[in-house]
Amino acid sequence: MKTTIKFGLVCMVALASCKKDADLVEVPPPVGNEVEVITTMTLLFSDDAGINPDVTATFRDPDGDGGLDYDIFDTIRLMNNTTYNTSILLLNETVSPADTISNEVLDEDDEHFFCFTPSLANLSIVRTDSDGMYEVGLQSQWTTGNAENGTTQIVLKHQPGVKDGTCAPGETDIDVTFVTEVQ
Repeated sequence: MKTTIKFGLVCMVALASCKKDADLVEVPPPVGNEVEVITTMTLLFSDDAGINPDVTATFRDPDGDGGLDYDIFDTIRLMNNTTYNTSILLLNETVSPADTISNEVLDEDDEHFFCFTPSLANLSIVRTDSDGMYEVGLQSQWTTGNAENGTTQIVLKHQPGVKDGTCAPGETDIDVTFVTEVQ
């Protein structure tokens, strides 16, 4: 009799386990945005008045975030009391030919936002492009004052569905702090 009861309990547990498994529904993992590899950020500065020469500053980490360290990390050197029209070029050079990530940022401008944080009192940065509602920052205008040295942090935020014109929401695609000299 004890064996029959034990056998019956084992069968009930087995049946209950099978029922629970049948009730479970496989839920696929959420589809996230593919993380883009950005190996290179190049800033292209053009004097608004056309007097001073163009300036280029590049940060390059050949394998992207992690792994090897950067191999190019330029200082931004701008003339004082000058307004520069500035463009940002982003590349993924881990593939051949290199992938121009700036094009993807432009195509998905409603999901991307550049944050600029200069430590110089004599440098102001204004984004000059937009997605129709909020600024983006692939294009900007940098206005320098008197000579001063400091840094400028540039962060590209990926903000699908949460873009609100601030740097708070979203994930960081790239974060670079350039030494900045206003001469």
